Amino acid sequence: MEKPSNSPALVMDRAYENDSTRQLALDLGFVPVVPPKINRLAPWEYDREMYKRRNEIERLFRRMKGFRRIFSRFEKLDVVFLGFVVFVLIVDALF
Repeated sequence: MEKPSNSPALVMDRAYENDSTRQLALDLGFVPVVPPKINRLAPWEYDREMYKRRNEIERLFRRMKGFRRIFSRFEKLDVVFLGFVVFVLIVDALF
């Protein structure tokens, strides 16, 4: 599996490290950033620093779920839901 040099990274959990998922990411033009499982016979190199930052994304989603309207999905229209998601991201950035 050859890595495209100027492609965006796709940071994935270790559960998605199988060959078919990684190949699909490459086919779609992404560079998969996922560590190999420890029992892999032929492990690969990955961007360790970028993978360490994956928890920042998970913490952001956890903070967003603190807003009841996000996890309950009260809004019927997608545009209203997206507007509230943007509002939550702005509030998160300010505090």
